Amino acid sequence: MRAREWAEREGFNIQTVWKWCREDRMPVPFERTDAGYIIVHDPKYEKADRTPAGSRTVCYARVSSADQKDDLQRQADRLKAFALNMGVENPEVVTETGSGMNDRRRKLNRLLADPEVGVIIVEHRDRLARMNAGLVESALSAQGRRLIMVDDKEMDDDLVRDMTEVLTSFCARLYGRSAARDKAMAALRAARDA
Repeated sequence: MRAREWAEREGFNIQTVWKWCREDRMPVPFERTDAGYIIVHDPKYEKADRTPAGSRTVCYARVSSADQKDDLQRQADRLKAFALNMGVENPEVVTETGSGMNDRRRKLNRLLADPEVGVIIVEHRDRLARMNAGLVESALSAQGRRLIMVDDKEMDDDLVRDMTEVLTSFCARLYGRSAARDKAMAALRAARDA
């Protein structure tokens, strides 16, 4: 499992876990992948984390508009490489073009409804959904399924994440959906610097 996920399960700060890895002081085995990720091999979770026989691992890549086709392909390639590094033999890749602000994404809805999909891998939380991605993650977890986010550079503070989601929603109404996230982040930076 990813270092961030292990830290959350064990109740450690992710910065502490990264420091332990740099100093080779981790209490459990770990490895660094070629892509720079840290994979923790904790025996008490290894058996529980295996996906049931017959379940599929799917890499889900999304961009907002058709002019980002090149980005979509690069994103899909990164996800597939990550899945292969995790030991998934034949990961499926699903790509979609659509807004992250609404639920009108047929391919994602099919993945979420399919009980045979045991693991969904996304690059960032906002590639799954701009808002309420945590609810999707909780629902999958309740069904014994997993959502893996590749990028560990997510915001850790829940209040900051909630504020960003609210500002993104408001900015989407004012400026249009494509520029909403940039405007929200600029507003947060301005508030922080003031």
